[in-house]
Amino acid sequence: MSRLEQVLILDPPSDLRFRGPFTDVVTANLKLRNPSDRRVCFKVKTTAPRRYCVRPNSGVIDPGATVTVSVMLQPFDYDPNEKSKHKFMVQSILVPAGASDLEALWKDAKPDDLMDSKLRCVFEMPSDLEKVNELEAAVNASSGARAGALSTDDTETRRLTDECKRLQTEVEKLLDENHQLKDEGLRMRKANQLDSSVSRSSAAMLSKDPSSRSLPSLLVVLAAVFIGFFLGKFVL
Repeated sequence: MSRLEQVLILDPPSDLRFRGPFTDVVTANLKLRNPSDRRVCFKVKTTAPRRYCVRPNSGVIDPGATVTVSVMLQPFDYDPNEKSKHKFMVQSILVPAGASDLEALWKDAKPDDLMDSKLRCVFEMPSDLEKVNELEAAVNASSGARAGALSTDDTETRRLTDECKRLQTEVEKLLDENHQLKDEGLRMRKANQLDSSVSRSSAAMLSKDPSSRSLPSLLVVLAAVFIGFFLGKFVL
C-alpha cells in the first residue's frame, strides 16, 4: 500500500533559503496550510538539530488554518565552497475524531498513515552589487531620517526665534509706556511746584503791601462821610 500524499500545503514547497552574512541568527519562515476538513497533526525535523532552532516544531492545524514555523539558523563560519547538506522534513498525520492524546497518536501511527515532505537548506550570500545597493539604501534611509530631524529642528528654531522677537517687542512697548508714565509724572510734579510757587509769591506780595491792607478801611470812611452828608442835607 502506497503512503498517503502530503495533505498540508507548504510555502516554500521545497527549499528553505537563508540569506547571509551568517554572523548572526538568520530566520526563514515556513507556512503550513491545512486545506482539508480534518485536523492535522505535524512535526518538523532536521538533519542538523544543533544548527537550527524551530518554533513551533510540532502542533495541530485546524481545518482551513495556517501555521507559520520559524526556522532559525545559528551563527557559523560560512564557507562558500562548502555545499549545504542540511535538510528538513515535515511529517503530518490526520487526527481521528475524538483523539486527545497526540503523543500516543504519533506512537501508534502506522507508516502508511504518515505523510511527509522534504525541504533542502540553501545558503545565499549577497553579491557585491546587492551589497552596494543595500548600503546605498541604508545611507539614503539614514540621510532621510537626519533630514527629517533637521527640518524639525529648523522649524522649532524658527518658532523659538519668532517667539523671542514677539517677547522683545512686548518688552520694548512696556518700556516705552513706562518712560511715558515717568515723563507725565515729572511734568505734573513740575506744574504742581510752579503753582505752589505762584501761590506763595502772591501771598508774600499781599502781606508786604500796606495799601492792600488799608484799602478796605478807607472805603468804609468814605462811605460814612458820604452817607452823613446826604442825611445832614435831608434833615436841614
